[in-house]
Amino acid sequence: MRFRHKAAALAATLALPLAGLVGLASPAQAATSATATFQKTSDWGTGTVKLGYFTNWGVYGRNYHVKNLVTSGSADKITHINYAFGNVQGGKCTIGDSYADYDKAYTADQSVDGVADTWDQPLRANFNQLRKLKAKYPHIKVLYSFGGWTWSGGFPDAVKNPAAFAQSCYDLVEDPRWADVFDGIDWEYPNACGLSCDTSGPNAFSNMMKAVRAEFGDNLVTAAVTADGSDGGKIDATDYGEASKYIDWYNVMTYDFFGAWAKNGPTAPHSPLTSYDGIPQQGFTSADAIAKFKAKGVPADKLLIGIGFYGRGWTGVTQSAPGGTATGPAAGTYEAGIEDYKVLKNSCPATGTVAGTAYAHCGSNWWIYDTPDTIKSKMDWANEQGLGGAFVWDFSGDTANGELVSAINSGLA
Repeated sequence: MRFRHKAAALAATLALPLAGLVGLASPAQAATSATATFQKTSDWGTGTVKLGYFTNWGVYGRNYHVKNLVTSGSADKITHINYAFGNVQGGKCTIGDSYADYDKAYTADQSVDGVADTWDQPLRANFNQLRKLKAKYPHIKVLYSFGGWTWSGGFPDAVKNPAAFAQSCYDLVEDPRWADVFDGIDWEYPNACGLSCDTSGPNAFSNMMKAVRAEFGDNLVTAAVTADGSDGGKIDATDYGEASKYIDWYNVMTYDFFGAWAKNGPTAPHSPLTSYDGIPQQGFTSADAIAKFKAKGVPADKLLIGIGFYGRGWTGVTQSAPGGTATGPAAGTYEAGIEDYKVLKNSCPATGTVAGTAYAHCGSNWWIYDTPDTIKSKMDWANEQGLGGAFVWDFSGDTANGELVSAINSGLA
């Protein structure tokens, strides 16, 4: 089953086994006070960011591995990878899937460098493949992403003691077995809101980010955040402006605004760039989200626009244009109502565009997804807005030759 994170509605991540932590001392605390506003001294987060999520569960049914970033040509065209997900339990960062993360053995033909893992190798699986990828493409930085939709419920315990939470995350990310693999940390979601909203208050997230920055020093510190730009919506529930003082950038999840969880429709773009006549909910667009973050004091270059490498679809649809009624979610390879771009481009080619994205009506199915052309228009818009770049969820939905990553790479300034 495929899991993804959500911008404004629903999503899930895969609950997987846990592993222990190894404690380390943090040298960063001496360099960065817990009360100081972050002043960047490294160049890891400067320049245009071209980031993608790599999921640990993708190595199972999806059969998507780190080597696919090489064979698709995408590794040459990205700057950062978010490795998803680690869990948060009892106020601490923990491993999400020990087998996929550091235990699975790779054969020579599956490995980035063509060298097979051995039974007594200290580090295997995704972490080792990412190490090999970075050796081959030293421009790539990797962040360890914690939380996700299902595991976002760890936030309330984490913010009870932000310093202890930050220390636990540092201990895990800088574990001696894989410290060289990761260049920073990403958190998803803030308390407003993931799987549920909590009562931590609007300052809880900035307190967490301040503590994480103090612990991680000049390493990358980022967060994936809601794109609910509606009046009184989720962006309004947290002080994102204050928290932005301590982060390198926000991944604004500008997708999953609409989908077949509303099984009878109306059909609507799940990742609209702008509003349009008949949009089911005002404020559910990329433009509205970015404008609201800017109004709250978040610098434009600390905002990344999100691109979904998948479509959302309904069935029982007779109307070609958006706004039609439906009888339920369209069939998908891994779950109803969702399908990869690499499948949809052939099975249900685009028949029109709305609000900066493409839609497709084929038979009784209606799908909405981004194409290389609509991604180019979104990148043009991101350049005009002065944004820090773009990110994708997730690499495995792209074609074997990485055509969507190529569109982002060529479209960003």
